[in-house]
Amino acid sequence: MDNLNLLLDGFSAALSPMNLLYAAIGVLLGTFVGVLPGIGPAMAIALLLPVTFGLEPTAAFIMFAGIYYGGMYGGSTTSILLNTPGESASVMTALEGNRMARAGRGAQALATAAIGSFVAGTIGTLLVALFAPALADVAVEIGAPSYFALMVLALVMTTAVLGSSALRGFAALFLGLTVGLVGLDLNTGQPRLTLGITQLVDRLDIVVVAVGIFALGEALWVAAHLRRRPVQVIPVGQPWLGRDDWKRSWKPWLRGTAYGFPFGALPAGGAEIPTFLSYVTEKKLSKHGDFGRGAVEGVAGPEAANNASAAGMFVPMLALGLPVTATASVMLSALQGYGIQPGPQLMSDHSELVWTLLASLLIGNLLLLVLNLPLAPLWARLLRIPRPQLYAGILFFACLGAYATNMDPFDVGLLLVFGLLGLAMRRFGLPVLPLILGVILGPLMETKLREALTISDGDVAGLVDEPLAVVIYVLLALILLGRPLLTRWRDREEAVVADGTMDTGADQDREEVGR
Repeated sequence: MDNLNLLLDGFSAALSPMNLLYAAIGVLLGTFVGVLPGIGPAMAIALLLPVTFGLEPTAAFIMFAGIYYGGMYGGSTTSILLNTPGESASVMTALEGNRMARAGRGAQALATAAIGSFVAGTIGTLLVALFAPALADVAVEIGAPSYFALMVLALVMTTAVLGSSALRGFAALFLGLTVGLVGLDLNTGQPRLTLGITQLVDRLDIVVVAVGIFALGEALWVAAHLRRRPVQVIPVGQPWLGRDDWKRSWKPWLRGTAYGFPFGALPAGGAEIPTFLSYVTEKKLSKHGDFGRGAVEGVAGPEAANNASAAGMFVPMLALGLPVTATASVMLSALQGYGIQPGPQLMSDHSELVWTLLASLLIGNLLLLVLNLPLAPLWARLLRIPRPQLYAGILFFACLGAYATNMDPFDVGLLLVFGLLGLAMRRFGLPVLPLILGVILGPLMETKLREALTISDGDVAGLVDEPLAVVIYVLLALILLGRPLLTRWRDREEAVVADGTMDTGADQDREEVGR
């Protein structure tokens, strides 16, 4: 009951005219940036971080909530109309969504994606309001050894389990932890890895790192592979769902939500697995035989799983201070930019901010549905923006944002360095998420590690001095041992899905040739 009262208080703050305006601006900005090819929610928030520098923390995070859900919606639009997922979690949406669009049912695909996102986001946010405070109450009692073990679990899970290559994941994590060490040593006050550069003594600004890796790295990568031919965009009318589409969509929405939220709430989040599981489930349960030719369930389920997972990631972020996705990492860096330390005390020390954020997530989710369903044809036209002009604009705003962080030209040079690093990572297939997590969690891990060793007088056995820490390390060992089985099963199922899609797609192409 207390949580309900706190959420109602959050609504009273979020429903003020100015905060509603910020929510609407966030939704529109997030959709605008997210609908453009290759730009996901994490890059959208990183690119727009400087826009919120002059705002109060509450107003800024209300805008972030809108940008976040708007970016998620925009990614589904790109997947459906261009068959170009903005992020890996949208791949499953693209499989059936683009087939629907090619068959003249793009409006229905966009509608089921938008409504499914609303349903999953609303249920997921309410579950966050239910579970996050309880988890934070428990987390306050967690000691340094267990907290360090939790961070190790989050890093290893996102690095070795969810990625396609554990070696590449650990290489990216090593880079991130190294970047996180730059600055003064916490104990001795001696500079580390600063190369004698004065500006690096105060540690690297995470905003510059995030914008460089996401925005600049992506822009340079696209410029290196720019195609001269114009993008082929499938025209779309006003999104709507018929009675049969409603009947076929509502169960996948709920099943997708049930898949997505637990994966997002784990300290190893990511929507790739739940969206894949949702697609496989709907394919096996379908009685219509149109998977691979544009099945509405193949859009409804994965898109709901994607957004439920996105909502679930707020549980570890708010309760433990652990970012489990790239988007959560950027939002956590924004918290730190306001001098707010994430962690278990966040729910008590800044309860007004947390509950207003949760209320604004619900409001932004509703605004997304109300504003963007009528504007879908307009967003489709945005996809016709030529790539050179688009990414030139991204480079301009990225440099402007980096300079505005500290009003120091050195940060622009630093942005270029991380942009080139982001380009190199894409070239050699290194995942970006472990690097960002390493930069953010590295200093906090160092603090907890030193606390644990200080308590045990330098004895390494102090790291397993608490029962929870022992349980976490045992769980981590079991997960790493079971990774090959998980990878083998997922590869086999993906091969089955791909074969079925290609077969039905070939049948459809033969039918079109026959006509």
